[in-house]
Amino acid sequence: MATALKNLSEYDPSKVPSAKGMKFGVVVAEWNEEVTFALRDGAINTLIKHGASEENIVIEFVPGTFELTSGAKALAQTRYFDAIITIGCVIQGETRHFDFICNGVTQGVTQLNLDYDIPFIFGVLTTENQQQALDRAGGKHGNKGDEAAITAIKMVDLIRRAQ
Repeated sequence: MATALKNLSEYDPSKVPSAKGMKFGVVVAEWNEEVTFALRDGAINTLIKHGASEENIVIEFVPGTFELTSGAKALAQTRYFDAIITIGCVIQGETRHFDFICNGVTQGVTQLNLDYDIPFIFGVLTTENQQQALDRAGGKHGNKGDEAAITAIKMVDLIRRAQ
């Protein structure tokens, strides 16, 4: 989480395993694309920076954050990927819609982690306003996409070592 004490893009590269040979699916919500496309770019750049090849990164789009679970499941069913990163952004509005979307996608991604033998990474921003989202999509708090990519790499490495 981005706080005054932590920037989402700051980390010790020496603590990140090589992503060479790892295959990643990235499912991106088109809703709030100014934010989600910046998160996507952060994730892709970080995966490549740590050794993933562009050929081993597949990007798919879904209409909104709620559809991330279904899109991620479709990718998982191919059995091609070592990890799947979900990227979305839900901004608080005037109704309870925010709560339903956030709860649904959180529970959905959690369930996918339990149902499949690969990690599903939660790269979804849930902010009170547009500025908070921009601050976490390459702004003053870094880029949650970077954090999601590092998490994916570390989880694939953990699973490989545990087998």
